[in-house]
Amino acid sequence: MTPAPSGVDLALALALPPFLSFICDACGYIYNEADGDVDGGLAAGTRYADIPEDWACPLCGVTKADFTLYQAPGLDALMAQLQGRSAGSVASRRESTGVVIVGAGRAGWQTAEALRALDPHLPITVVTACPGDVYDKPQLSVAMARGLASDRLVRESGADAAQRLNVRLLSETHAVHVDSATQTLRTTRGTLRYEHLVLAHGAQAALPPSLPASLCWRVNHLGMYLRLCAALGDVKTAGAKAVLIVGAGLVGSELANDLALGGHHVTLIDTQDQPLARWPSEQAGQPLLAAWQSLSLRFVGGVSVASLARKGQGYQLRTMDGQTFDADQVIAATGLHTPSRLARSAGLAWRDGIAVDAETLSTSVPRIHALGDCITIDGRSSRFIEPIARQARTVAAAICGAEPVPYASRAAVVRVKTSSLPLTLH
Repeated sequence: MTPAPSGVDLALALALPPFLSFICDACGYIYNEADGDVDGGLAAGTRYADIPEDWACPLCGVTKADFTLYQAPGLDALMAQLQGRSAGSVASRRESTGVVIVGAGRAGWQTAEALRALDPHLPITVVTACPGDVYDKPQLSVAMARGLASDRLVRESGADAAQRLNVRLLSETHAVHVDSATQTLRTTRGTLRYEHLVLAHGAQAALPPSLPASLCWRVNHLGMYLRLCAALGDVKTAGAKAVLIVGAGLVGSELANDLALGGHHVTLIDTQDQPLARWPSEQAGQPLLAAWQSLSLRFVGGVSVASLARKGQGYQLRTMDGQTFDADQVIAATGLHTPSRLARSAGLAWRDGIAVDAETLSTSVPRIHALGDCITIDGRSSRFIEPIARQARTVAAAICGAEPVPYASRAAVVRVKTSSLPLTLH
């Protein structure tokens, strides 16, 4: 039986200052002193002032110097911020049809927050096919090893975020068609009018023809991750599973590391000879393979998938060179592609994604902006966390008629969350 705290202990606990939160100005990751960053070597309760200067953001790799004190902005606080501004600095849109945002991932919610910071009265509607919960998608690839339950992955429910920002949330709702002439968006719950439309619906997992969608997992959102965890079961009660992961890029390598640390037997295959092949081998692939030697994780490089089929209660994958791999579950981490239906219906310019202006993130059609994983700039995508917060500020300023915030593309710093050997790559 744990002894009750003494009067001295209780007094000391009450005298401690409350735990604070700090936000990464680069990517929006929030460091909570109460939680710490276990993978980064910071125990729960580590104060911001005690964090070493060379500590790196778990999501984007920037340093402690890029963090500032954070308190989730509510509507009252935003109203107070605006009291000192001149009446003409930001146009009020009380009577407008407002802004419709498609997508409630990081890009969608950060856009809503940036808009609300500039105009407390602007009508904002967020349309999303999921519940709209606020969470850090990169955490999905490390959650099992860290023992993070689903309720710890969600930072804020969609309903709570909508209430905090005074946003109308249409969750479990699919956006179907954009009519740019009438400025309307057709959804599975009716048609919405918009003054400005923001496309932030992200990208979807790309599957080669040899990997049938019905036979493999694509861990691209929280709902899919939770279903995968349910299928794998608890290692302590259901035993370790044989998991085959196709694709040893950023997501595939992180998932392989996470599932192996979670107690499963993992085989990771790729067309390239080493994992993380987009980076120099000595910088990424070789050190990672060395770190994996103590895990139940086998990497097989230089192979291409020929077929995937059911075999009993599991699956069998065959490669082009005749090798076969049996597994209980198969995960595809074979890249992303942007769904084109909304962009095509609106008549937007397309270059392997929604083509946007490099500085304004406006599309080829007036009153439609796009950001995040669904866009390309000069034909290039940048599907990393760091640019999204800056993109959201650019879009919000343009919509609200505030001082322009030109967006500038820059090389990303990538934090590979393979806890066996965390890497920061450029």
